[in-house]
Amino acid sequence: MSYRIAADAVLLLHLAFILFVVLGGVLVLKWPRLALLHLPAVAWGATVELLHLICPLTPLENHLRRVAGEEGYSGGFVEHYLGPLIYPAGLTPGIQLWLGALVLLINLVPYGLLARRLMRRR
Repeated sequence: MSYRIAADAVLLLHLAFILFVVLGGVLVLKWPRLALLHLPAVAWGATVELLHLICPLTPLENHLRRVAGEEGYSGGFVEHYLGPLIYPAGLTPGIQLWLGALVLLINLVPYGLLARRLMRRR
């Protein structure tokens, strides 16, 4: 039972990380020093999508599920949990490239606003 709880915790951590990557720029507007954590997270998130990598949290979750007597899953976290919700049928490498670029573009807006705010102060 504790391995299942650990796997669920990894799942929640993974989801929280993805949300932080995509929407963390908004938090940076309020707390600019958070950029020290957010920018590397965005770089990692975009790299995983652009290079079609599997995040290390996915094999960890799968391992914990197997130890708990459940089945793991193939592919990555996004494909397994979020794919059916946000990706169209027939996910292709081209679509993944667009999604990685979208992560970067979404975050350019708050960082642009932050840069403008900092320039006005000087």
